[in-house]
Amino acid sequence: MNILLLNGPNLNLLGEREPQIYGTTTLPELVQLVQKRARELKAEVRAFQSNHEGALIDELHQSRRWAQGVIFNPGAFTHYSYALRDAIVATKLRVVEVHLSDITKREPWRRVSVLEEVCAHRVLGKGVQGYLEALEWLTAPGS
Repeated sequence: MNILLLNGPNLNLLGEREPQIYGTTTLPELVQLVQKRARELKAEVRAFQSNHEGALIDELHQSRRWAQGVIFNPGAFTHYSYALRDAIVATKLRVVEVHLSDITKREPWRRVSVLEEVCAHRVLGKGVQGYLEALEWLTAPGS
């Protein structure tokens, strides 16, 4: 199984950006952790991060025939990017929306996800473990 690990804006600063909220694991460490677990599950993970909405859309488009699933932390785009929502629908990819923090318990504007309805699954507030849970969910038989 091929899985795209997609991270949005400011996630390149993991490990140094508000560690009390987002933890101390860096993005390269996170990618390595997910890829290691994927190998154990006989899956391949390709990682991509961008601070630019269009680049994330382009990556979804380019991966639509390669990937069977997507682990996606859209960052702040979660709350207002109808363009990413449309890209998820258009590519027909099975997307798991992942957030390190529990966005439903944060500021009111963070509680809204315009992507939630078009994602196959969500994992919130589990830190780095949430990415591994998303991977397990995507690779589970019958999911």
